Amino acid sequence: MIDQQLARLRTHRNNIQHYRNLLQTSLTELERQFVQKRLTEEQSNLESLASSLPDDFRGSTVGSPESRLA
Repeated sequence: MIDQQLARLRTHRNNIQHYRNLLQTSLTELERQFVQKRLTEEQSNLESLASSLPDDFRGSTVGSPESRLA
């Protein structure tokens, strides 16, 4: 169960990085809005999943999602 949650965390983290990289490129305003919306959704999903982990995993494995992705 924990392995699946950690895999999902990695997926969300990777998606967030992908969307942040996209925002560094030349996009139309519509594309930028779409990517920003997806980025916000992924961040929310990551935070929600991270908060559902047991405390001992949250403190050592996940850390602060924002600090790891900045």
